[in-house]
Amino acid sequence: QVQLVESGGGLVQAGGSLRLSCATSGGTFNRFSMGWFRQAPGKERERVASIRWNNGDMEYADSVKGRFTISTNNANDTVYLQMNSLKPEDSAVYYCAADYSYGGIWFGTPRYWGQGTQVTVSS
Repeated sequence: QVQLVESGGGLVQAGGSLRLSCATSGGTFNRFSMGWFRQAPGKERERVASIRWNNGDMEYADSVKGRFTISTNNANDTVYLQMNSLKPEDSAVYYCAADYSYGGIWFGTPRYWGQGTQVTVSS
């Protein structure tokens, strides 16, 4: 089956940077739309970044525009989330997601989820 394995989370001070990685296997990476979501305690899960498989268009939540960048590397079937200028409000569990259609990513109901990785930003 398709598996998404995330890494790169951790503790960082405000203003710092982290790069999350999501290694995929068991599927055709080039056919996936990909997304990054996050969920903080007491809050709804939020889509923070996505990329469409068919044209590579990227979309970002307003809260992270200009600070986060989603990218893919087809050579190793990996999607990344570069996070710069981190703020305490960015603290959350971050999840990688994949779907054969973009709708699953857009509406937060992807076919496949990663296990999540904790990001904690201190003041």
